[in-house]
Amino acid sequence: MSPDELRRARAYLLRVAEPPAAALVAFVAEHGPVEAAARVRRGDCPPEVLKATEARRDYDLVDQDFGRAAAAGARLVVPEDDEWPAWPLLALEQAGRRGVSEAVPPLALWVSGDIALGTAADRAVAVVGARAATSYGEHHAAELAYGLASRGVPVFSGAAYGIDGAAHRGALAAGGVTVAVLGCAVDAGYPAGHVGLLNRIARNGGAVVSEYPPGAPPARHRFLVRNRLIAALTEGTLVVEAGRRSGARNTASTAGALGKVVMALPGPVSSGMSVGCHELIRDARATLVSTVDEVLETVGRFGIAEDQAARTQRPTDRLGPEALRTYEALTVRTDRSDSEIAAESGLPLRKVRALLPALEIDGFAVRGEAGWRRRRETA
Repeated sequence: MSPDELRRARAYLLRVAEPPAAALVAFVAEHGPVEAAARVRRGDCPPEVLKATEARRDYDLVDQDFGRAAAAGARLVVPEDDEWPAWPLLALEQAGRRGVSEAVPPLALWVSGDIALGTAADRAVAVVGARAATSYGEHHAAELAYGLASRGVPVFSGAAYGIDGAAHRGALAAGGVTVAVLGCAVDAGYPAGHVGLLNRIARNGGAVVSEYPPGAPPARHRFLVRNRLIAALTEGTLVVEAGRRSGARNTASTAGALGKVVMALPGPVSSGMSVGCHELIRDARATLVSTVDEVLETVGRFGIAEDQAARTQRPTDRLGPEALRTYEALTVRTDRSDSEIAAESGLPLRKVRALLPALEIDGFAVRGEAGWRRRRETA
């Protein structure tokens, strides 16, 4: 099958099921996107997949979607692309296997902006918070984002009014990379007051990202689903201001469930916009931070180096998503059978058996007497 067939199949699947669509994602992993799309079109799929797609399976608007995307300067990034952020998104797959709700990787992502998505998501930090932010919150969000971007750390947020917008503007002011992950289409022009900001992000080395097809309008549930992507694509999430119940706290909770770093900025004890941050800190669900150095120190324990320019590329960065999942299922000291590797990776046994010899040839795996193990030099 050609790359164009793969891309068109994934574009169709993004439109016919509302994310996160766990059953459909599993169906695609088992059968491949082209076969899965063909079976969805004719209704030849398991009940869970049929339920998720039956209302929209006749919405075959692939040509229109690519036309609208091109007009908006956007492209579709798929797991088969070199720029796909396989490493950070692996956290969703692993959490999903642990039973974390809605921990499902996206089928593909619409992206506006020239930067490779994998590069943008490399050792990034999310800065999120309240829409009804105070001047205190907006000031510190912009200041922290400026400092992070100045040190080469990409800053992710959700492009909302308040803290999100301040974080994006701070990163732009530093000439750094910032990424807006939306709960609507990349061409939806939402929020209306941030259309100019979104254009600046895409045109100045950043990216605007969404798993929703062109033309998809915003909806409350979509922002909550979107939050898992902000959490997954970054090494850590910093909450600057948040009420007791807020989307920012939802993002923080998701980040924690994914095993990512969660941080919170304290605020005035009299401010209702800092209640959520204080509760996260009090309940030991977030680390208190107040400076860029503290953010880097906290997230650095999980892999962000202060001098990113000196960091060499990981050997596994060149692996495709399924090869990476197979590699991650191996251990250094213990041989694992094909069946054990398939169970751990969540991939079909036939796929694992096809990938293992290739991993051996490329120097990532070793065939032992009782199965396969990870080559020590790549661990």
